Amino acid sequence: MLTPVVDEDGAPFWEYAARGELRVQACAPCGELRFPPRPCCPHCRSFDSEWHRMSGRGRIWSYVVPHPPLLPDYAAQAPYNAIVVELLDAPHVRLVGNVVAAPDAPLNSVDPARLRIGAGVKVAFTRLGDLTVPRWLLERS
Repeated sequence: MLTPVVDEDGAPFWEYAARGELRVQACAPCGELRFPPRPCCPHCRSFDSEWHRMSGRGRIWSYVVPHPPLLPDYAAQAPYNAIVVELLDAPHVRLVGNVVAAPDAPLNSVDPARLRIGAGVKVAFTRLGDLTVPRWLLERS
């Protein structure tokens, strides 16, 4: 299974994820949230940042079910989904992940027919190798 590469700017995101917290980088002077993390605010050009805790709730902004799987490491889990989540408390922030039935469930644990643009999701965390990664659970409607 592939895991993200942690860089200096994104390291705090992964540290918070390991604690079960979804946090997004924000500019300390102007308060603008930004993702992916980067050293400089694109709005005010400040290099001062902080990390704001998010509710962990969002909506499916987009999704795809790759057929056939794009990477050999994922072939055994097809059909699986890859989604883009728009955070409810930061609508311009979008995260990529997977909808699963439970935090440690396989990537193919949710029937792709259940996925809809705009469906509510909430974050859940699971350990993959040395990293804890966010995954998404469908909210009951």
